[in-house]
Amino acid sequence: MQLFGLPAEKGRWLLIPLGATVLLCLGTVYSWSIFRKPLEKLLNINATESLLPFTVLLMMFAVLMPITGFYIKRFGTRMITAIGGVIMGLGYILSGLNGNLQVLTFTYGVIAGVGVGIVYGVPLAVIAKWFPDKKGIAVGLTVIGFGLSPLITAPLAKSLIDSFGVRQTFLILGVSFTAIILAIATLLKTPPEDWQPAGWNPGFSVQSNTPLTTSETILQTPAFYGLWLCYTIGTFSGLAAIGISSPLAQEIIKLDATAAASTVSLFAVFNALGRLFFGWLTDRFSPKLGAIVSFTLVLIASLMMVKAGQGAIATYLVAFSLFYFSFGGWLAIAPTTTLILFSPADYAKNYGLVFTAYGAGALGGTLLAGRIRDIFGSYTIFFYPTTALAVLGIVLAVFMLKRSFSSVSVSQ
Repeated sequence: MQLFGLPAEKGRWLLIPLGATVLLCLGTVYSWSIFRKPLEKLLNINATESLLPFTVLLMMFAVLMPITGFYIKRFGTRMITAIGGVIMGLGYILSGLNGNLQVLTFTYGVIAGVGVGIVYGVPLAVIAKWFPDKKGIAVGLTVIGFGLSPLITAPLAKSLIDSFGVRQTFLILGVSFTAIILAIATLLKTPPEDWQPAGWNPGFSVQSNTPLTTSETILQTPAFYGLWLCYTIGTFSGLAAIGISSPLAQEIIKLDATAAASTVSLFAVFNALGRLFFGWLTDRFSPKLGAIVSFTLVLIASLMMVKAGQGAIATYLVAFSLFYFSFGGWLAIAPTTTLILFSPADYAKNYGLVFTAYGAGALGGTLLAGRIRDIFGSYTIFFYPTTALAVLGIVLAVFMLKRSFSSVSVSQ
């Protein structure tokens, strides 16, 4: 079998940069902190309100992603990617029109969020099927596009906002993303049902006659709830950090807007590296170890930020690099764990259910961060709950993920 004119075992690697490019477009949501200050000034809104479109987008993303997983086989990867890309682009374009916070929340939060949710799972499902033998590294390399996006889109958005204004920036990005995603959609396809890499011997061994969990039984397992809770905690601190990084740098550390935007690009690198590192760590050792390491880093970062003040640039850079690194890790830990623990054949459906934790973490983290800023006048207090949740996450990983993986072993 051939793919892109090459033997499938070689051609499949070209799907990874294509999928990563799609996710890079979707991952512009992680540059939202660049938009917040201009929108607060333009619309005369507060910190909680400027986080609202971002929060709603993440919620729609989390709701639509699992639903899409049930329709990939029915409508095909190309059709779903194209439809989602058009909807996301339309959301950005409409966000460029004159309107108040409510309109922006609907156009960016709801419409663009629906598009992101429809598209996001497709590249991951395609890669998961083409790489049953290298699931951790392949998925990690693909989702790196989503995490690395601010490295490109944060300075791009800052430049466009400075040159054309925030509304025109939405329009430019919307048109560009639609064109890119539609072009790549024509190239995404899954392998035949019976395809597997030449010479590959499936590494799943089942002990105690325990079958791999399917999408029909996943909700009956303690493993699902352990993974779901850990994923929620991981995204709670990570998505909040993404939403507040630029304004926090300006308000607490006293960086100017341009320097703050540059730090967002730096943090994007750590977000991307986290996906690679934790994809490898989870696949090579265990999901439990991946989760413990991730939460330990969040704990360290939170304690650092509790003491951070004006001029503490090094503290801010290190702490937020750890937040982004850990959060990026969960975008590899969760899908890789889903592939390891549950039936790979039902990956799109299973990970869709697990991914609802992303929405829960997004809602809790971003809203709490904004509310704390409005009530106390500073984001510093937010790092007390992230400290406590990091400790809780370690406990959950030790006790709830441990037994889950005793019945399924994966040969490397």
